[in-house]
Amino acid sequence: MQVKGTKTAFIGTGVMGASMAAHMLKAGAALTIYTRTRAKAQALLAAGAKWAASPAEAVKDAKIVFTMVGYPKDVEEVYFGPGGIIKSAAKGCLLVDFTTSEPALAARIASEAEAAGLLSLDAPVSGGDSGAKNATLTIMVGGNPKAFDMAKPFFEVCGKNAILQGGPGAGQHSKMSNQIAVVASLIGTVEALLYAEKAGLDPYRVLDSIGGGAAQSWQLTAQGPKMLSGDFEPGFYSKHFLKDLRIALDSAKSMGLKTPLLAIAEQLFEKMTLEGFAEKGSQALYLLYKEGKI
Repeated sequence: MQVKGTKTAFIGTGVMGASMAAHMLKAGAALTIYTRTRAKAQALLAAGAKWAASPAEAVKDAKIVFTMVGYPKDVEEVYFGPGGIIKSAAKGCLLVDFTTSEPALAARIASEAEAAGLLSLDAPVSGGDSGAKNATLTIMVGGNPKAFDMAKPFFEVCGKNAILQGGPGAGQHSKMSNQIAVVASLIGTVEALLYAEKAGLDPYRVLDSIGGGAAQSWQLTAQGPKMLSGDFEPGFYSKHFLKDLRIALDSAKSMGLKTPLLAIAEQLFEKMTLEGFAEKGSQALYLLYKEGKI
């Protein structure tokens, strides 16, 4: 399936979805969008996207549908609620959920989509707002190879690394692995910088030293400077990270896997919400430590 000229629907044009939809529009997709707050979609509409008043209206003539919403309950609503995608999309349509959601929900979507004569993929992404803006996202995909091949030209417009991980739900499980590794690096970055400051070092110089050695990570080199400069605006909301950590923790428990670091991370981000940092970026974990609220 080529991008140019293909009737495409994109539901959920928030921090990341808007950039991803914009790349598809620029590549020539015949794009129709729906999001809860129309005002937030004005840039896409000005660039040529069409507006739909509901998900059902957005998907009715689409050949491929993308969703990027907040929580599993939002995914469930948009796919199975009144006027949901499963009932509204035309037979043969390909459904791609970019939302980080529950593996079991991805499997349910795949099953009900197949019964309705549709194809589906779960395709959560990693790379944050900068990855979405720069089309450098990593896309972790679950579903059948035929559907993956159909969607691949769209993935290549939005990201630099799209890999089919397995059947339905495999993309979501891969994203959980990603988030576990991310939060380990994030906690390590926060504690490393605070240690350097407490020891009387220049934390920026420390970053220059350790950012290219064995400790190197995206959290250290990209998020570290944000922490030190006081930039806690969301590239990825803390509240959404908490959601992801809870999904990962529940999935690990269901598999009988002990993940003590993941459990600690979930407690820290729950504290972030309680302390009023839910709308801040995940790098605001630094503030939680700095202000002695852990």
